[in-house]
Amino acid sequence: MSLLDKYLTPEVEQQLKGLTTSHGVTLDDIIRSGRENPESSIGVYAGDAEAYTLFAPLFDPIIEDYHQHSLKEVHPRDFDPAHLSVTNLDPSGERIRSTRIRVGRNAAAYAFPPAISKEDRLELTQKVVAALESLEGDLAGTYYPLEGMDKATQDQLIADHFLFKEGDKYLESAGINRDWPEGRGIFHSADKKFLVWVNEEDGLRIISMEMGADLESIFDRLSRAASAIQEKIPFAYDEHRGYLTSCPTNLGTGLRASYMAALPKLSQQPDFKETCKSLGLQARGIHGEHSESEGGMFDISPTQRLGLTEVEAVQKLHDGMKKLFELEDELAEAA
Repeated sequence: MSLLDKYLTPEVEQQLKGLTTSHGVTLDDIIRSGRENPESSIGVYAGDAEAYTLFAPLFDPIIEDYHQHSLKEVHPRDFDPAHLSVTNLDPSGERIRSTRIRVGRNAAAYAFPPAISKEDRLELTQKVVAALESLEGDLAGTYYPLEGMDKATQDQLIADHFLFKEGDKYLESAGINRDWPEGRGIFHSADKKFLVWVNEEDGLRIISMEMGADLESIFDRLSRAASAIQEKIPFAYDEHRGYLTSCPTNLGTGLRASYMAALPKLSQQPDFKETCKSLGLQARGIHGEHSESEGGMFDISPTQRLGLTEVEAVQKLHDGMKKLFELEDELAEAA
């Protein structure tokens, strides 16, 4: 059962029917993806910031259930790299292939991708591109619109995990793929360690990534980038829900930090995923959610986003990965 089916009781539906946000978002818009895809685990998308408060009788219990966090509490913030206490867990480069941290953000003044008009999407894109092109130093880069990009270039960028792609049926039902590929694109620095996806599931997906395990450097780059962009494009934010995203699973920090790491022996244990879960981590295949591992390589990331700071989320990844490596080493020694 999806969280939509769990919490959209006849009483709640009757209460919310007929309500419309200032951007024209209705209950039908919010639940369309879940209705068209009954196998959805969540089933709802927010079309704008106002949807979270106007349709709170539906959103709030879904958010509290998914995040296991009360919305009576204020969401904390700390994006200061100086507050991290991390080391490079794999200086030899034998265990961790790459490290990636991203945050999802939406512009406060516009509807989110499920509901934004074509005209507003193009206007927002212009403002975002101007903000990105003003970045300097290691954040300086180039914006590449999807419209007009040849397929070979797109396919290569997707294969390298640098670019998003159309085709997700849940996003399609939510209205996120409308007018594809107009108003979408990717910005990246010359070394491709800093990237921004524009108008995918959220208005911006700000990404810092590189080969190896230099978590502190990657977090520092992301922190500087998010701060610089927010000065030009204020982000939608709520003191209880954190940064507001199209999908409620990304609320709070909007942050996902991950190591692509090899755990060949530990991953063969029947309780591997439960071990990860006990550390607040999730193990995905090498191509993300619902994909398979290859050669004992997994995408390891913390699951919590709401109710903890950015620093705490990244610290949880580091500390949890350190413990997983200790368990891996114990198995190797016992073999």
